[in-house]
Order: sequence, then C-alpha cells, then structure tokens
Amino acid sequence: MDTIEQLNLTNQRIFKKWQAFLKSLGITDFEQNELATIDVTFGMFNETGDLVATGSVAGNVLKYVGVCNRFSTQGAHFNTIVSTLINYLAQQGIFHLFVFTKQKYSESFQHVGFSELAHTDSGAVLETGDRNVQDFLAEIPRISQQDRKTVAAIVMNANPFTLGHRYLVERAARENQLLYIFIVNSDVSLLRTAERTQLVKKGVADLTNVKVINGGDYMVSYATFPAYFLPTRDDAIYYQTSLDARIFKFQIAPPLNIKTRYLGSEPKSRTTAIYNQVLQRELPPEVAVKVIERRKTDSGKLITATSVRQAIQNNQLDQIQSFVPETTYAYLKAHLGELQARLQSGARVAGN
Repeated sequence: MDTIEQLNLTNQRIFKKWQAFLKSLGITDFEQNELATIDVTFGMFNETGDLVATGSVAGNVLKYVGVCNRFSTQGAHFNTIVSTLINYLAQQGIFHLFVFTKQKYSESFQHVGFSELAHTDSGAVLETGDRNVQDFLAEIPRISQQDRKTVAAIVMNANPFTLGHRYLVERAARENQLLYIFIVNSDVSLLRTAERTQLVKKGVADLTNVKVINGGDYMVSYATFPAYFLPTRDDAIYYQTSLDARIFKFQIAPPLNIKTRYLGSEPKSRTTAIYNQVLQRELPPEVAVKVIERRKTDSGKLITATSVRQAIQNNQLDQIQSFVPETTYAYLKAHLGELQARLQSGARVAGN
C-alpha cells in the first residue's frame, strides 16, 4: 500500500534520499535560492519503503514534482502527488496555482486540470484554480475604442521609482495614446509591491494617459521563476525570460491591444541585458520593442535604483535627491529607518 508523508528536508538523511531520487529523474539544481522558497514537501513511498513520487510547494507554485518511471502505476502516482499538493494549498486558502515544468510533462499537468500559459523548448508554465489569466485581464481598465488606439506597456519593478523610470514613462506616454505600467508583484524587493505601486502612481499622477497596474501572477520578476529542472544558470535565464515574454505576447498584449513594449537600456546587469535581448527576439512582430537609453543626471551620473538603495543603506539620501521624484524622496526620507532595517534583515541592495 502506497503512503504519503510530509518530508522534513532539514533532516540530512531525508534530504539526501529526496535529492538522490530527483537526480535519478534528471533534476539537478538544488541551489539555496531554489530550496529556500519551499514551504512543504511530500513524498510517496511504496510497500518496500522506496520513494516513488515527490512534490513541493513554494507559495502558490508547485515545484520539484517527480515520479518514478519504473512502475506501471506512474500515472496514478503523478495524479496522487499533484492532488496532495493541491489539497494542501486549499487547506491554506490558496486556490490559484502555477507549475513550471519540463515541456514533456505539460500534457500530464493538463490532464489533471492545468492550462498551459506558455512554453519553450526547455519548459512550460501552467495554471489552475479559481482564477485565470482572463480574470486578471477583465479587471484591467480600458479606454473607449481601445482597439483603435496606440497602446504601449512598460513592466517595471521600480524599487524604488526613480527619475530614470519617469524618463522612460514620459517617452512612452508621449508616443502613445494609452500606456500601461505593470508593476512586478513580488515582495522580495526592498520596497513591497504596494509601496512601489503607490510611488509609481504618485510619480506619474500628472500623465493622464498612463494607467498603473499590479502585474499580479502574470508579470512576476523572471528571477522568481523556478528553474530547478534546468542544467545551467544560463539555461535558466533564457528559459525564464522567454516564458515571461511569451506570456506577455500571447496572453496579455492581444486583449489590451498593446503593440509596443518599452525597455530601459541595461549597461550594468548581465541578466537584465539578456532579458532585454530575449524580449527583442520574442515579442516582434506582434509587439514592437523600443529600448530607450538610460537617463543621466546633469553631472553625467547614470540613474539607477541600485544607487538609490545603496544610498539608503549608507544613510546618504542627500546624495541621490537628483535621482528620484520629490514624491519618492519624501517617502524614502520618512521611512528611512524602516528601509535600513529591511536591508539589515537581508533585503538586497543589488539586483531588482
């Protein structure tokens, strides 16, 4: 009789058994950034105590799902382990789920109720639950006769919103009748999603053709996409960015008539530069891509959110007053102590 157990991966004996099982299935990435997000892991054992299936949950994402392929009951084991994960999340009040998996397993997930949002040769992203991408799109405000208007989009983390972001927004708003700014929905940044969204809204309040939208589950940071099943870091970057681009191209842009996506140039971050390259490769011709050179201060300094976060850490806000709108500066000054405490607790200066 097969049994399901919750696995304590902090126990080294259990972890090594779990890791060896997944490695036998071709899953090799057990880096800390992948493991740290896991909330719970379940394992299925056969009568002789062998691990025959496993799956983990990270937020509302299923990951590290693996099933032994040596038994005729492989399909049943897959169904049982996925059902266990879904039931666990339901008990936590989470009913909208995602899975990132190898492309060859997409069909298996579709058989248990998931819908594919996008795929590449390397992997696929699927969703299931009480909401879907159509529900997300239905809540986004439109304008009259939008299908006849020039519509553009920017996806930004804005951690925090700088004059560099503002420069990009002004350019896109000037060249289009409607501009959507989608804010990456992730609370792993120094500033929380709600804080970043409010700073962007205040920073563009004078631009009447701009709508600021929480990106929800569909425009998350590519850095948060699980990629544990890919062999190298570069494979992961290309997989993550390609999936993000294809979700935008096929699911988000057509219903909103988005024809152009604006990007800021990226002279410093290799990962973000790759992301920009992938967007330029994946989005056209349906969605044009415009890369705008980053703004500099009057003294020639490149305006970056990283520099602002560094100034917060070093208690030097006066040095970056020319980097941010007045609304952002006022917020940072009023919450400096809290933000510095977050940095001391592990929030990153580098990255997004």
